[in-house]
Amino acid sequence: MHDTLLGVIVPIHREGRPFIAIFLVTTLLLWWLWTPLVVLGLVLTCWCIYFFRDPERVTPTRKGLVISPADGVVQMIEEAVPPSELDMGETPLTRVSVFMNVFNVHVNRIPTDGKITRLAYRPGKFVNASLDKASIDNERQAVRMETEDGQEIAFVQIAGLVARRILCSLANDQSVRAGERFGMIRFGSRVDVFLPEGVTPMVCVGQTTIAGETVLADLTASSQASLGEVR
Repeated sequence: MHDTLLGVIVPIHREGRPFIAIFLVTTLLLWWLWTPLVVLGLVLTCWCIYFFRDPERVTPTRKGLVISPADGVVQMIEEAVPPSELDMGETPLTRVSVFMNVFNVHVNRIPTDGKITRLAYRPGKFVNASLDKASIDNERQAVRMETEDGQEIAFVQIAGLVARRILCSLANDQSVRAGERFGMIRFGSRVDVFLPEGVTPMVCVGQTTIAGETVLADLTASSQASLGEVR
């Protein structure tokens, strides 16, 4: 799933290779045009490498845990109807929205063990992914899955203001494990997770999440909603 830049510096997602090459060529052209511009080219190239980094993660393996599929900040936790293309009915479910800025790792990971039961891509707009209407208007890739104990959850990759490509490598009936890489969204975006009815999130709005590591919810436990404050 990933390559290593110069073998030792930082793991890089293979999707980033062409972009890094373009930035390097652009840097050489800037150098040829006017030497001081090489600094700008190097800064942009370093940012591109940083954006496509793909670090290893340590995923909790206890059954029933729902793990964050994305690095970022919990933007919203609210009741919402899952995307209509997933055929999960009209009953609102708890939706946890994780917003990724251009400095977050953008590799997305499976939230829990189970099997993929439906995939649905929907084209759309590219408004700011932090806005609530982005879940309806923006381009998205929706995934429905069944956990090992028969519960259903959904997660949705949503393109953002400057995102222009959603990558998803999943297939219908594929068995998956929590923490496995399944795709990415380029240059700023959001991932929504729809929890089963009655399941309470273990995170709060404003909390920073780490893909493949942060526990969003426990499907086997009942608890009160988490509250948070800046300290």
